[in-house]
Amino acid sequence: MPKKDEWLNNELAHLEKKGEKVFVTKLKSNKDKSVMAVQLFFENLGKEAKETQVASKIMVRYMRDGEISKDEEKELKSQLADIFKAVGLGIPFVLIPGASLILPLLVKIAQKRGIQLLPTAFTENKLKDKVKAAEDAKKLNESNESNS
Repeated sequence: MPKKDEWLNNELAHLEKKGEKVFVTKLKSNKDKSVMAVQLFFENLGKEAKETQVASKIMVRYMRDGEISKDEEKELKSQLADIFKAVGLGIPFVLIPGASLILPLLVKIAQKRGIQLLPTAFTENKLKDKVKAAEDAKKLNESNESNS
């Protein structure tokens, strides 16, 4: 099995061959941040999928029994809202050219006005914490190497 860096280098070489040299240069310069952002995206996507699975089980129980607890009702409503948010944000990516450039701006503006456009799994500030920790570790590593 190839090492993680070999796989990444192969992918970057493939992108360079396709003419994406500027993108590859930016990716290489921000490799740690990019890797953490992609990992966090998939973690959040997995979390959202699990929450949706739980909500579907609650919905099936409601359809079968005709009643659910207040906590289950709250969870179901919250997850349905998250699903609608994800669909509402996902459609522009497919239909509108350049939406991927505008979307982060819209999310930021909405947050300033107290509106959450992202599903709950994506609203936690894990990314900022992980990026800061990686930067701190990198600085510590660099200072240890320069002291040696």
